[in-house]
Order: sequence, then C-alpha cells, then structure tokens
Amino acid sequence: MDVLAAQIGGALKSHGMMLATAESCTGGGIAQAVTSVAGSSAWFDRGFVTYSNLSKQQMLGVQESTLIAYGAVSEAVVREMADGALGNSTAQFSLAVSGIAGPEGGTPDKPVGTVWFAWALANGVTTVARHQFSGNRDEVRAQAVRVAMQGVLERLSPNTLLA
Repeated sequence: MDVLAAQIGGALKSHGMMLATAESCTGGGIAQAVTSVAGSSAWFDRGFVTYSNLSKQQMLGVQESTLIAYGAVSEAVVREMADGALGNSTAQFSLAVSGIAGPEGGTPDKPVGTVWFAWALANGVTTVARHQFSGNRDEVRAQAVRVAMQGVLERLSPNTLLA
C-alpha cells in the first residue's frame, strides 16, 4: 500500500494537483494510507469520513432525495460525495467510496461486499465503478482501499487524465 500511495503522490505532484477523499465504508482507510507517505501534505488536502447519511448531507452536500431514492451505496451518492469533496476543499481531484462491508446490511440488490467508487476531476470529468468484493469486513474494506487508490493512479496517467 505504501508503494501505491507514493506513486499517487508522485502523479498528483507531477500534475500540480491536490487530492481529497470522501469515505464511508472504508472509514478513513484511504486517507490513512496516503498520509503514511512523508510529504503527503504537498498533494493531499483533506479527507471526509462520512459514515452516516446525515454526515454525507452536512459535510458533502449529498441530497437527502438522492439518499432516499438510491440509498447510500449507489452510483448517484458516490457521484455527489466526490463532487462535495471537491466543492468543500482546495483539491482538484477527489475520490469517494460507499459500500456494505458486512457482515450485516446486505440486501438481494446490494449484497455484502458491494462497493461504489467515484473519481472526480475539477474539470468536470467523473468516473464511477461498482465492485463486488468477497471476504470478511476487514477484507472488503482493504480491497476497497486498494481499488480506490489504484483508480486514482489510473486516472492520473497521461492517457486518461482528460478522458
């Protein structure tokens, strides 16, 4: 994880960007991973741990109507979380994650291990992905942290930055 975090830092610095995170099911795990790199204050602005629906609304501006219509674990919500992280920070790049780590809370439509991700650039480009992880709570959370971080690095590559 440290190598991946350092690579993210190098990529953000090379683009002159700062990162903000909006985390739910990972509980700040992404922010912890990236701030383990010495000098990360040069490219990591802040992290929002918004575990409850109310915190998503208050800190990130997620609309109550979106939460009611789609649920916290949804494409619509992570999009709003990523936008909110950009709007409430000085970052030019954000990532958001919301999921069901378990062992309870799953439904037939959203089983345990369902995690949604959003990566947003200040230029308006946002991409989303849904993953279905297996394992216990800690394993789901660890996989989500890794996918979120890999997504940052992939989106900062010269071939995809403005895609």
